[in-house]
Amino acid sequence: MTIDESLLRYYRNVAEAFPLLARNADAQAVRQRFSDVARAYAPERDNAIAVDSIDVPLDGRTLAARIYRPKAATGPLPLMVYFHGGGWVVGDLDTHDALIARLARESQCAIASVDYRLAPEHPFPAPCDDALDALMWFAEHRSRLGFATDRIAVGGDSAGAHLSVVAARGANERVAGLVGLQLLLYPVMRRQFESPSCIANANGPGLTNEEMDWYWAQFLDAAKPDAHDTRAFPLAEPYERAPAPALIVAAAFDPLYDDAYELKRFLEANGGRAELIDAHDMTHGFGRMHPQSEAAAGWLHKIAVRAGELMRG
Repeated sequence: MTIDESLLRYYRNVAEAFPLLARNADAQAVRQRFSDVARAYAPERDNAIAVDSIDVPLDGRTLAARIYRPKAATGPLPLMVYFHGGGWVVGDLDTHDALIARLARESQCAIASVDYRLAPEHPFPAPCDDALDALMWFAEHRSRLGFATDRIAVGGDSAGAHLSVVAARGANERVAGLVGLQLLLYPVMRRQFESPSCIANANGPGLTNEEMDWYWAQFLDAAKPDAHDTRAFPLAEPYERAPAPALIVAAAFDPLYDDAYELKRFLEANGGRAELIDAHDMTHGFGRMHPQSEAAAGWLHKIAVRAGELMRG
């Protein structure tokens, strides 16, 4: 197996146009580079999708969000609450706009993208609190917002998938069966760098062990959570109730590849149902790169169609 050549070309172009930052670069500089790269390669907004901005009022803070609805869909749509990736430090509504629009169009479901607070300014547990509280807010207001009321889904990529697992667990502990699906793209689950995939893919492209170590430090080191805190380490303790069904996506050339399989085993061992799509020629973060790679677009289509089928039951 080899990495898709279009993805490799994209990485070469990015490296030439956006030189790597110094190792001591701060979070703001890392965010700016991430945003600049996303903006440079962003396609035009998908005309098949209606996008509305909304404020999500929570206790002591208000989060911005965008709701994506397929224009061709009819009736109250199933809703997925989505949390972007970026190591809990980078990323926003704009950097993941094209990915979420594509997911909404090809799943024919609605997606609410939430701009949660970022570390290190807002370290653990702030992003986790935002994810759970935002999910519960949308669950409470889904009828008023015009969405189907029989189920709600949660989704995310990378660190956003981590937040999705945390939010789904918390929500279903409050209301049994509330979350009907977790869509988890190349999830980060464990703070470790010794798995076979971490060793094989330590230097990227897409993500390196060094970068992942830095992200974990920004997220956790100020708070130093207990090793059994499942908000920080979702695989640390068994579920009290069966976990929500999950559609998990693994990228073969990703340090986190083994995390995806470990999550699948963990959910099934706790009585949950989990499907896994293994993108054999992809790297970490490939969902955002679908405009640059036909292969990535093909995987994203497969993911979105299956997620839509599962959301509609």
